[in-house]
Amino acid sequence: MANVVFSTWRGEFIDNRGIVDNSSWSTSEFKLPENYTADVASKAFIGWDGVSIFDGDIDVVRLALEYAAQYQVYSEACGRCAPGRWGGRILYDLLDKIARGEGSFDDVAHLKEVSGTMMSTSKCEIGMTVPKPILDLMKHYESEFNDLIVNQKESKHYNQEVKYIAKVTAPCTDMCPAHVDIPAYIEGVRDMIFDESLAATRQTMPLAHTCGRVCPHPCEDACRRTNLDEPISIMELKRLGADYETDHELPWLHPYEPKPLKNDGKKVAIIGAGPAGLTAAYYLALEGIKVDIFEELPVLGGEVAVGVPEYRMPIDKYNKDIELVTSMEAVDVIINHRVTAERLKEIESEYDSTLLAFGTRLSKKVGAANEKMDMGGYWGAISMLDKVNLWHKYGIGSPAKEDLEGKVVVCVGGGFTSMDVVRCSIREGAKRVVMLYRRDEKTIIGNTTYEEYHEAVEEGVEFIFYSAIEEIFDDGKQITKLKVNQFELVPDPNGGRAQLVQREDGDFEIECDYLIPAVSQAADLQILPADWELAMTSWGTLLTNGKDYMTSRAGLFAAGDCEYGPMTIVNAVGQAKRAASVISRYLYDGKVSLTDDEIMEDHLKTLKVYDKKEKIKGWMPGIPRKVSEKLGVDERKTNNKEVNLGFTGEEALREAERCMRCYYISMVTV
Repeated sequence: MANVVFSTWRGEFIDNRGIVDNSSWSTSEFKLPENYTADVASKAFIGWDGVSIFDGDIDVVRLALEYAAQYQVYSEACGRCAPGRWGGRILYDLLDKIARGEGSFDDVAHLKEVSGTMMSTSKCEIGMTVPKPILDLMKHYESEFNDLIVNQKESKHYNQEVKYIAKVTAPCTDMCPAHVDIPAYIEGVRDMIFDESLAATRQTMPLAHTCGRVCPHPCEDACRRTNLDEPISIMELKRLGADYETDHELPWLHPYEPKPLKNDGKKVAIIGAGPAGLTAAYYLALEGIKVDIFEELPVLGGEVAVGVPEYRMPIDKYNKDIELVTSMEAVDVIINHRVTAERLKEIESEYDSTLLAFGTRLSKKVGAANEKMDMGGYWGAISMLDKVNLWHKYGIGSPAKEDLEGKVVVCVGGGFTSMDVVRCSIREGAKRVVMLYRRDEKTIIGNTTYEEYHEAVEEGVEFIFYSAIEEIFDDGKQITKLKVNQFELVPDPNGGRAQLVQREDGDFEIECDYLIPAVSQAADLQILPADWELAMTSWGTLLTNGKDYMTSRAGLFAAGDCEYGPMTIVNAVGQAKRAASVISRYLYDGKVSLTDDEIMEDHLKTLKVYDKKEKIKGWMPGIPRKVSEKLGVDERKTNNKEVNLGFTGEEALREAERCMRCYYISMVTV
């Protein structure tokens, strides 16, 4: 809900002009940015789907002019279609003519004509949508435009200093936790200029090989193509630029030339070399800031290295992402270095800022009777995956096949970790692999991906839904069997949420050799000095405000799993990129601050860019989504070959051509 003087946002029409009693005002149903920051009010918000006025003193003609100016900058750089490029210049020139007091009614007619042409013939959404709020202002504030024309005078704020803050976004980019410029990297693929594709990705995502393979792609849930037929295969198109770089042994492609290492003595410590730690180090190093990463494991990469199986994320590809970071002059890494509470105190005293980026590597219990973590056959998911991956990827330890071959494995879970456990168990030779999950098939697909679930089923994993372990049985040394309860969803007669209720006749037993809990993980908080009394969440993670990622202790930041709990790689990257940005300023001014671009990101995320109810017009529907080739079941389930072979060049080109290039411009006046 938002208080507005006037609004046409997303089809609503609110006009509170002339209503003296504010308590009688109609309010917007949308979460519009009426306050730019906690202490700065917004005067207006204008964007692809309308305009909202918060301050009655706003200069609406100047507002339209500045919005057109933002589009002109974009359209000049794009230049892909005449209506977009030349239309942007005409919009600006005519609005500027009116705003400076030299306009005519013919100019108004010309504005409307050009706007109509742009909305019907531009090649992409940005050209089609920019005229919409300008036409809204011309229609509903017609008297203000007419006044300037009739009296040949300047608009009231034409020569005043007013701050206009704009941001270009897209529904997919907005939904991506790392805010990757997705249309740009898809365009690079479509034009077969793969270095430009990779450059667009690395603006906010350094781990391009990795997120092109194991990202849960929430961006695809906000792809406007879904409103027409099927979403673009966004994730799989991302890997092409990264693979092109390494396959052709090209020099590292950075989003901009790394700045020389600063000789000012400032340095940052990062605890943990997983996706969050690597990302923060990369973007700090691009700014020439000295970074030291402390990692407990003997290898770099965190859970992606020792937790995500080789068949999903080949280590040679992930190592390329890691090398991108460690090759930076400003980055040094110390492995096999366990940071205790006392060591953390030492590090904090030696560095100007510290980022905690350690993971959640403690497996939680399933909550069954007779559950003892030291009983034979009880194997935490993290420990199990460590053994599998350290052996297959690095030759460290011994094969898990020695433990699991010919055995019955039961995993409890419903997320990516549990999927990795059961699919690895198949590959290590288990004769039967079962996953127990309290919810249904749809939920497990939502927690992971359709592809992940489908491939596990193909490989022979048995899924038993609406089930949970009541009791674990053992012979004094080893687990022998499990008692399992079954549940069903019972509708609420009052129309509320359906309840999960145990079935009286649903209990059964499973004989098993190994029980592997993968219900969730927790962070090892022994690293945190007790006397620091750091604020924590109810989930046992470090509390920040979720925007600047500083903890309750000045200069101590947190990002990734230790801040939020077990999260996806792309979420960890998004947090760490923001944390690095904040730290880069904090080092020099001692203040925690966000850039205008970051503030706008947060506003748009709250407002929500994607509209699942939107009716798409003007694009040819029914163009099928390309599906990349996968290794056959028999060819993959006994080894760790990469399952997803990726697109061929022709498939990638055809899939990239399905992208509708849905850029939008938004702007706030403060």
